[in-house]
Amino acid sequence: MPNASFTKRFCRGALRWEEERYPEGIKWKFLEHKGPVFAPPYEPLPENVKFYYDGKVMKLSTKAEEVATFFAKMLDHEYTTKEIFRKNFFKDWRKEMTSEEKSTITSLSKCDFTHMSQYFKAQTEARKQMSKEEKQKIKEENERLLKEYGYCVMDNHKERIANFKIEPPGLFRGRGNHPKMGMLKRRIMPEDIIINCSKDSKVPPPPPGHKWKEVRHDNKVTWLVSWTENIQGSIKYIMLNPSSRIKGEKDWQKYETARRLKKCVDKIRNQYREDWKSKEMKVRQRAVALYFIDKLALRAGNEKEEGETADTVGCCSLRVEHIKLHPELDGQEYVVEFDFLGKDSIRYYNKVPVEKRVFKNLQLFMENKQPEDDLFDRLNTSILNKHLQDLMEGLTAKVFRTYNASITLQQQLKELTNPDDNIPAKILSYNRANRAVAILCNHQRAPPKTFEKSMMNLQSKIDAKKEQLADARRELKSAKADAKVRRDEKAVESKKKAVQRIEEQLMKLEVQATDREENKQIALSTSKLNYLDPRISVAWCKKWGIPIEKIYNKTQREKFAWAIDMAEEDYEF
Repeated sequence: MPNASFTKRFCRGALRWEEERYPEGIKWKFLEHKGPVFAPPYEPLPENVKFYYDGKVMKLSTKAEEVATFFAKMLDHEYTTKEIFRKNFFKDWRKEMTSEEKSTITSLSKCDFTHMSQYFKAQTEARKQMSKEEKQKIKEENERLLKEYGYCVMDNHKERIANFKIEPPGLFRGRGNHPKMGMLKRRIMPEDIIINCSKDSKVPPPPPGHKWKEVRHDNKVTWLVSWTENIQGSIKYIMLNPSSRIKGEKDWQKYETARRLKKCVDKIRNQYREDWKSKEMKVRQRAVALYFIDKLALRAGNEKEEGETADTVGCCSLRVEHIKLHPELDGQEYVVEFDFLGKDSIRYYNKVPVEKRVFKNLQLFMENKQPEDDLFDRLNTSILNKHLQDLMEGLTAKVFRTYNASITLQQQLKELTNPDDNIPAKILSYNRANRAVAILCNHQRAPPKTFEKSMMNLQSKIDAKKEQLADARRELKSAKADAKVRRDEKAVESKKKAVQRIEEQLMKLEVQATDREENKQIALSTSKLNYLDPRISVAWCKKWGIPIEKIYNKTQREKFAWAIDMAEEDYEF
């Protein structure tokens, strides 16, 4: 049901949407769109681009050649050196080969993709060297596609669609050390597509010679198109743009739920502390798990989909082998050492001092168990989620994550922001606050491949700026000496301003270098987009006179338009 409070506040008196109230669960009454844009068909390589097997030129069939190009395009990436990636790629590639190709190509190490790789690099370079006219032609075609497919009509309002283009086929990368990396992401065809629109709308026609898998009229969901991808069997969607009313309202409600938790979190914490002493093992396990979800922002750990092979776990599915107990470690008492693969196969490794009763409970839970046994053998996500709902309507493990992330950002901003700092230094403080949240939520990334090179380039700029500053200071000193003789203070003021300007430029570069180094292995965007109430950031910007574009890029500003419009500088999460 559209939220009247949200609509009024977001639109500030100029209502863009009628405040018609729908029955519970109904998202829209009318929905019409043009369907998805499919990836272009494969264009075979020119005759002069060769593939070599065991040192000899080999002509590949079209299907095998297309899959080979996916590997060739990634040849310089570290993925193609990983054994699991290579193994999965080769297995899936062979499925696309003719029987003759299969009998010949038996070893990936004998395959030479160098010529293909050089061809794609040359193409990339050629795109960079395009004339203005050529670039304009591409821009116009993209604008035409956006105009035709990038909008839908929902309840008499034109709404932007987020991702109307279906991803082309390629090789699955995954995050962390994903066991399925290197597998072939198959081409999505119209026969894979489910269209969702209203009964009284014009159903988008499928491409000539094809038909849709299904046409639905489900107004209890907000997706327009869906299909199932072949790697993990997950359902993919084409949705409305984040700046749409429905998306903005959903975001707003998410953060309002987290704010409701703020009012009762102390009571919940007191309750789970009491439950550590319960006579029921089930209650004790649930209380310790909830403590970890609260303190460490761990995910609950949903059961894996059928066929999913990655050994990933969350809090409820931790095994004995995933933790080690240290009565004393590095001068701290009662330390729990966690080591497991979390969502997207990202390793979670952390040494955490815990309360004595939590430590003693963990010892109890681990008694007479094998390493592969469940740590919380009387608990699962269903039991935990039911308990959370009893504590507060709408409460889930993710709400705890959102609450702790947002409250951490707000506290860190208060502690780190120095009112006397200039804008670059304040932005560094903001990123440090954001970084504290990313660390809490275990949002890691591999250092970018170009990291060392970009840092060297930045250091060169800093060194050059330091030389420029030394020259400017010498000129100022000289001007001061001349002024004593000529009594001309004008030249001194001019040189002073030049020194100040260069000092500010140097500081900006040095702050940039510090920021880049500290962010090397931390992914800031995940928490910024999904777990941090944007009104905290907007209020901070308004309070300290920081341009909002320094914190959020254009896409993010569109996503958080509701927060930019609503939040005042005194907003408290």
